[in-house]
Amino acid sequence: MALLWRVIDLIKDLWRALFFICSIQFWRMTLLWTFSVAYSHFQLLKDSLFSQKIVSYPRSSPSTVPNRPVCVITGATSGLGLSTACKLSKEGYVIVIVGRSEQLLSETITKIKGWHEDARLKAFQADLSSIESIIKFKNSLRQWLLDSDLHCSIQILINNAGILATSPRATAEGFDQMIGTNYISAFVLTKLLLPLLESSPVSAKIVNVASFTHRADFTTIALLYNLLKLFSSVTGLQVDEGTVSGKRFLSSKRYPYAQIYEYSKICLLLFSFELHRQLCQMGKSHQIFVKGTCFLANVYADMYTMSWLRIACQTRKSHDRKMFKWEQLYSYENSLESLVHLWLGLTKCCINSTNKSEFSVADPGVVQTNIMRDFPVCLSWLAFFVLKRLRLLQSPESGKEAIIDAALAPPGTSGAYFFGGKGRTINSSALSRNAKLAHELWETTCNMLSVTPFDNEKERF
Repeated sequence: MALLWRVIDLIKDLWRALFFICSIQFWRMTLLWTFSVAYSHFQLLKDSLFSQKIVSYPRSSPSTVPNRPVCVITGATSGLGLSTACKLSKEGYVIVIVGRSEQLLSETITKIKGWHEDARLKAFQADLSSIESIIKFKNSLRQWLLDSDLHCSIQILINNAGILATSPRATAEGFDQMIGTNYISAFVLTKLLLPLLESSPVSAKIVNVASFTHRADFTTIALLYNLLKLFSSVTGLQVDEGTVSGKRFLSSKRYPYAQIYEYSKICLLLFSFELHRQLCQMGKSHQIFVKGTCFLANVYADMYTMSWLRIACQTRKSHDRKMFKWEQLYSYENSLESLVHLWLGLTKCCINSTNKSEFSVADPGVVQTNIMRDFPVCLSWLAFFVLKRLRLLQSPESGKEAIIDAALAPPGTSGAYFFGGKGRTINSSALSRNAKLAHELWETTCNMLSVTPFDNEKERF
């Protein structure tokens, strides 16, 4: 009887697989996602062959704080999150694990303790697709820090949680669950935890785990397919409320799961750069590094009252020196600011704030995790088999390297896109760095969240 049920399950799985193979979204994943990850690897190869210097950053040891540093990791009960949590616990961090299942959280703690007996761990149950649940987690985390022997701050936040759903599901707020988990939850959680990050006595780090799939709709192959009308294009990257919330996808006749996943990941990148700009406008001293060249987003809120010579003298004391490239000098609206930046370039120095939050993005590449659990088992197995033959598939232990590189990168690496391990970085797509689009997405997301419990928390930051 048991054998009969297995045969029936196998037939059902094969039938589902046939249905997936006949869908446009499946071929979108097969062709465009493979091309996208290959292009990312091509960037690494190109830099190693033709560039004078590969941009990579060494890992640094945890900064000295009054107590052990704290790292919050979402989606840490399996795959990349689990491997990352184990590695950072060995580096001396107190690991805060956030997950939906209480049972999985308990099993995760047992696993990490088995690998590293001295690991200090704390688990919080939270549904990251629910804004109310995220707010409860923030309050619980803050209270736990106050009650513990730790400094009431966090040093690293890793937004790792993500899903790939193949059918439409709505969150409690009515958003698409995939966009809600992959993008909106990172937006809400990061903003809620900003006070704890900024109260850190040392430089804090926010790591958003991105994906090579953010390139998929903007590659040459994608454009050709769009011209042939084989794919519905979102190349214009709409940032209206219906799209950002995913509500327009929920009402689609056929759920475009591949496109939605790509969309959620490029939104995550746009949010990263826009939040950096927003922090600078609030008067914080921040810097962002892209491809090894530094540029100051804001020197100080009152820089117009200081002489440029005094600022330049201060920067000469900086120990973090970066090479200046003349062709990447940006035009600035204010002449005084231009003089400051020119002097920084000539002296090859950058101002470093001793207490700021920095952003990094980590792209682990193709990793064998359970993210394809919604797919037929035979298709998941086939996909991993082919990717392994193409030498594109990694284990979670290997895939976590980009995340660890971003988390342990030295101060002054804000804005870097880590990929390929060994501290190496590449460029994300040009669209993901579009400042105008990022601002529009920010405004849309804030307006969309204004009718949720998140609105009651906004005056806190």
